[in-house]
Amino acid sequence: MEKLVQLAKIFSDANRIKIIALIHREKELCVCEICDTLKLSQPLVSRHLKQMRDNDVVQTHQSGKWIIYSLHKNETIDCLLKTIEADIATLPTIISCATR
Repeated sequence: MEKLVQLAKIFSDANRIKIIALIHREKELCVCEICDTLKLSQPLVSRHLKQMRDNDVVQTHQSGKWIIYSLHKNETIDCLLKTIEADIATLPTIISCATR
């Protein structure tokens, strides 16, 4: 039951939902791309991503000095993505890292 409570907390924040939607749309993103695209601070985005990683919503891999985030697929995430599918198209265009 604790896992469900933690997922509910993650899904209760609009910025975290936008981050999940962006990662879903783009497949993989680094922190700076999320920050620049959503106009959010790096500490805030990193804190959101840590919560999501700790609860198996996102997974990471390293590419050079960059940590790249992708969604950890499971039934709960799939359900959320189906719910927000129409809104994904309204998200801003990704602002890519020039150095990645």
